[in-house]
Amino acid sequence: MPGYETFTLVSPGLGESRIINVYTPPGYATERRAFPVLYMPDGGLKEDFPHIVTTIDSLVRLKRIRPILVVGIENTERRRDLTGPTRIGSDSAIAPRVGGSAAFRGFIRDELMPEVRRRYRCTDETAIVGESLAGLFIVEVVLLEPTLFRRYIALSPSLWWNGAELLRTAERRLGALADSKRILYLSAANEPGIADETARFAALLKAQAPAALTWYYVPRRDLEHNTIFNAVAPAAFAKVLK
Repeated sequence: MPGYETFTLVSPGLGESRIINVYTPPGYATERRAFPVLYMPDGGLKEDFPHIVTTIDSLVRLKRIRPILVVGIENTERRRDLTGPTRIGSDSAIAPRVGGSAAFRGFIRDELMPEVRRRYRCTDETAIVGESLAGLFIVEVVLLEPTLFRRYIALSPSLWWNGAELLRTAERRLGALADSKRILYLSAANEPGIADETARFAALLKAQAPAALTWYYVPRRDLEHNTIFNAVAPAAFAKVLK
């Protein structure tokens, strides 16, 4: 795995400390310019951070993408942070606490991003990548707070959450993107509650997405839940982070 740094951020908003892992690209130590930043939930050393930064580092060295920082957020209560409120009993049963996505979004916006800007040379070009519940969180951010990031990569988003509420409300929320030039990359493996729902979301984007949103939909029904991240991430990065 490429080199990385780790720091701990005490979060008043979440009421806990969070471990943050940061990869800096080739040239960061010698060039005085600022770099864009890719944020990722599931960013612990025993989560997705190692294989994502390995992929990013390889793409940078091959000049397929620009040099970029990667900020991995290690989980404490993953299902709390990455889900919105739900009225579905089976949703609530997946963890002791769910529905904390608004607080987690606030942590990223008000605490983590300022700290990353303080510690590292960053541009205002930000991106986020995630899979499964992290993909759900990313779609939620696109629809509720699209200006938080410029580029979004959501892989197999768990759009079944709360009876597919994000799908039911997406049409009226897409208007918030009218004045926001953003990029969204969607892909989904062959998973119940995910593949068909992501296809429906893509169809809605085709019909209703404002011109300011550039979006891509790459269905991958040949893949499964545990294979889509590694299989799709390189192409998604090359498309979105170039």
